[in-house]
Amino acid sequence: MKITLQHIDKSFGKVHANDDINLTIPSGTIQGILGENGAGKSTLMKILTGYYQADSGEILLDDMKVKITSPEDAVVRGIGMLHQDPLDFPPMKVIDNFLLGTKGGLFPNRKQVENEILRLSNEFDFQINPDAFVETMTVGERQQLEILRLLWLGVKVLILDEPTTGISANQKDKLFATLVKLASQGLTVIFVSHKLEEVEQLCNRVAVFRQGKLVGEVDPPYRTDQFVYLMFGKNVEVGEKASFCTDDTYIKLKNIGLEDYRLRLKDINLEIKSGEIIGLAGMEGSGQRLFLRMLAGLMRPVSGNIYIDGVDFTGKNYHVFQNSGVAYLPASRLEEGLIPGMTLTEHFILSEKHRELFVDQRSAMDLTEERIKTFNIKGTPVSQVEQLSGGNQQRALLALLRKRLRLILMEHPTRGLDIESAIWIWSKMKERCKDCASIVFTSSDLDEILQYSDRILVFFGGLVSPPINAKSTTVDELGQLIGGKGW
Repeated sequence: MKITLQHIDKSFGKVHANDDINLTIPSGTIQGILGENGAGKSTLMKILTGYYQADSGEILLDDMKVKITSPEDAVVRGIGMLHQDPLDFPPMKVIDNFLLGTKGGLFPNRKQVENEILRLSNEFDFQINPDAFVETMTVGERQQLEILRLLWLGVKVLILDEPTTGISANQKDKLFATLVKLASQGLTVIFVSHKLEEVEQLCNRVAVFRQGKLVGEVDPPYRTDQFVYLMFGKNVEVGEKASFCTDDTYIKLKNIGLEDYRLRLKDINLEIKSGEIIGLAGMEGSGQRLFLRMLAGLMRPVSGNIYIDGVDFTGKNYHVFQNSGVAYLPASRLEEGLIPGMTLTEHFILSEKHRELFVDQRSAMDLTEERIKTFNIKGTPVSQVEQLSGGNQQRALLALLRKRLRLILMEHPTRGLDIESAIWIWSKMKERCKDCASIVFTSSDLDEILQYSDRILVFFGGLVSPPINAKSTTVDELGQLIGGKGW
């Protein structure tokens, strides 16, 4: 299906999200949409799928002018979108998520639908069990479920908004192979990202956005420096690697054992130094999340002890850890990190300690405006968090961190952030390390782990490696360990 967008314009108050966008996407291509955080990429896709209505402009499908009034209307017209955060119901089974919103009456033919799930799953080499509960699946598997569901509904255009955030390298490779196969079958794929290497690897053509405007369209062969300049209007440098690790032990783990319904880790021994950054590498679901939640006091180890500044914290709850200077940033922004329906100001009120009986609204507004400016959040104090782009939700989550912390635990800290924003965020994290805070983080980006870690732990099949010096290892060596080789 050919898509033509003509003079699309959309504003949210003072924010001009899309400014006179004109773009044509041919059928059977993989079209990249590249841009910095808040550049207007997601807004344009939400207009195309009926989540938003444009203030002005027209949409043409196969040269026929249409008005898309809702996401349901978009699917009927053959347009489906895979969002940054999976839009599913975790407590329900795969097959029930598949059937939601479809016209099957009170008693749909579940056996027929189950066979369709298995057929599509086999066609694309996915491992999707129709009777599995969605809450037991990884983010990558939930993405696969949504792709299969959209294909089953008959979409001819598949939009993916930052789909590689929070998934492993192997899952990304499988996703890319699936998209190439779909494009070869005539589907139009729109791949929205801020990651230069991904659009270079995957896309047939790329449109670049900056501050709500379409600033350039690029065909292969691609040049990274050209993309960076179009995105930011300047060149961006990563900068030198710096370490603030001291000799003082802040956290000591002794013979720690962890387990959940499908994984068991045992005999983890580790000392985390003040000012040190430890990166956690591994396939998604290999235990990194368990490890972070244990360090935050959100789950108890089944064996062993946790010492903080020499005091045994084993079995204490999250609030005790939090009051000792420990903070946890989850990967699920709108499920665990932020509260949909609440404004940025209300979030900052909740995140700060208050001794007064009543909240000082003027002080709260001043604090919010200061954080919005400091973290360059594209929003206002009264913006509800679900109205922000994914990258700006991540900035808001990071802005909620209290000033004086000793240990910061982060799942995918630069998830949804463009390269300039990621560099800036890590510069702020390094400042905290300079003030003796320790950081433990997990990321699916091995380059990020190598660039910012002092030491690295690799998780595989219930095993945790001894700490690896980040300076003396490579992406290839980490990849071998993550894949189970070299143990």
